[in-house]
Amino acid sequence: MSALILGIDPGSVVTGYGAVREDEGKLTCVDAGVVKTPSKQAFPQRLATIHRELSAAIGRIQPDAAAIESVFHAKNASSALKLGQARGAAIVAAVQAGLEIHEYPPAKVKQAVTGAGRADKRQVRMMVETLLGRRFDLPDDATDALAVAICHLHAAPLAEKLTAAEALSQRKRRRR
Repeated sequence: MSALILGIDPGSVVTGYGAVREDEGKLTCVDAGVVKTPSKQAFPQRLATIHRELSAAIGRIQPDAAAIESVFHAKNASSALKLGQARGAAIVAAVQAGLEIHEYPPAKVKQAVTGAGRADKRQVRMMVETLLGRRFDLPDDATDALAVAICHLHAAPLAEKLTAAEALSQRKRRRR
């Protein structure tokens, strides 16, 4: 079974995206890049740029689902609000394309890719390159987005197994 997941690392100035295909356990990078918004541009226009550029990437890539990094902390309340709005623009682009959205906190992404929830950017990049079998000349935001996609591809089978185990457990309880 093959799955193509679009990972998104949201940011109000730079939003990373990366598409990873899993086919019979083999991971392949399909596309990756960043949406940059001029910091001097009015914030509503920056959100529109994020939405427009991610919508175009989704149209080009045609992923099966999207995974996005959730907000964990910011320098201050204003930064947190802007990051949340950038996430919103990215989520709307994916939802309008009919994609199911999955959210993962940064520590879970790092744990899924490196085995350590507190891994630094260098460790994440190294493991993304190892898992995808090639070196990348990409901004950190795009590499982080690939990590989010990989996290989902690793988490989805586990979630399916847990759901199946819970269903089996419920059937056994009903029989008693």
